[in-house]
Amino acid sequence: MKNVSIIKALILTVITINMAHAQTIQKRYEHNPFTLVYDGAITKNEKGKVNIHPVKYKLNGIDIAANVYTPANYDASKKYPAVVIAHPNGGIKEQTAGLYAQRLAENGYITISADAAYQGASGGEPRHTDKPASRVEDIHGMADFITQYAGVDANRLGILGICGGGGYTLKAAQSDKRFKAVATLSMFNSGEVRRNGFQNSQLATIQERLQKATEARAQEAAGGKMIYAGVASITDEEIAKTSTDLYREGYEYYYRTYAHPNSTFLYTMSSLLDLMTWDAATNMDLINQPLLMIAGSKADTKYMTDEAFPKAVNAKTKELFVIEGATHIQTYYKQEYVSQAVTKLLSFYQANI
Repeated sequence: MKNVSIIKALILTVITINMAHAQTIQKRYEHNPFTLVYDGAITKNEKGKVNIHPVKYKLNGIDIAANVYTPANYDASKKYPAVVIAHPNGGIKEQTAGLYAQRLAENGYITISADAAYQGASGGEPRHTDKPASRVEDIHGMADFITQYAGVDANRLGILGICGGGGYTLKAAQSDKRFKAVATLSMFNSGEVRRNGFQNSQLATIQERLQKATEARAQEAAGGKMIYAGVASITDEEIAKTSTDLYREGYEYYYRTYAHPNSTFLYTMSSLLDLMTWDAATNMDLINQPLLMIAGSKADTKYMTDEAFPKAVNAKTKELFVIEGATHIQTYYKQEYVSQAVTKLLSFYQANI
């Protein structure tokens, strides 16, 4: 009986902790007027401080939801350098993309981070479509909007892509020369991973997965049910059993500590038709702008940065900056690593835009 009582007490404790944890998560976005979930987020616009401006604009007929951050004492009659920030796969503008946008704005830049079309608060159907061409177009669209924003010097435009947004940033910068300085943080090559599996773990099943994507596309075309890949929800036990840092810490970040209802790991199965034939690291020789790629020394995704970086043979300048001790996800929120990344980004942008 004593053991049963102990077990019941432990279960009650776990339930209580989980409920408190859930309430904390809920509090993050519900108690912030802009639904920002990152640490130190703006809660109100104050004179003389960095301000946030939720905006909407059309991109190829789709409503795009974005946040623009302006520096302290912003004066629309003056000219400021600007930075476009592309969010991670599964991420949205209220998470790490917003954190970096705010930190750069604190240092004098006008910044923009938008939810990808078909994702987050942006429009587009079917929901959770995740096609590379669309994600790259999102970046061009952010450049279209922000270069017309009051106070922006269109000739001083930089870009920062985080995780999957980093891969799409490399591709966007290959052709879009409005970007005078190109930076990535914890770059994730979505095409390579969807094709080969994370750390090349699914090479044997490429054709099988392409067949499933083909069948999903055919089912959609026939008016059938939309099929999704990815993870809709996950238990604490499943998170604990996840072997890779990227996914274990990613689940914790996106579904627990920095969760937001607009953020999801889902994507349409048919998107794989485009993802699996795409690669962020092709045509890297087209990048002739200054290039900075940042990755954590302990990131299990660092191999993707290491693969892409040497291929940028025509970059005006290039640097691979390694944050010692950081994993991929830790660069999203951990103060000591975020500060190192921001400091490096500032010196890079100040020298090149």
